[in-house]
Amino acid sequence: MAHYEPPIHWNDYEDIALKLYEKFGDDFSEGKIYRIRFTDLLEWVLTLPNFVGKREESNEGHLEMIQSAWVYEWRDNQK
Repeated sequence: MAHYEPPIHWNDYEDIALKLYEKFGDDFSEGKIYRIRFTDLLEWVLTLPNFVGKREESNEGHLEMIQSAWVYEWRDNQK
């Protein structure tokens, strides 16, 4: 039985970052994460499982927070 995963919204930065890390793993290091174009990041977030946010609800602030959270997630997994 699959466990229930709650829907993910734009302000669930840690959840989004975890999903991105699970998807890309160590393909993106800290430097690469900060160089991702927001247009690409937006598309990746929109295709994550359980993500329910809408494209028009996105903004630069959300994308910056997602980027930072992804870097922290990546760092946590380098230990």
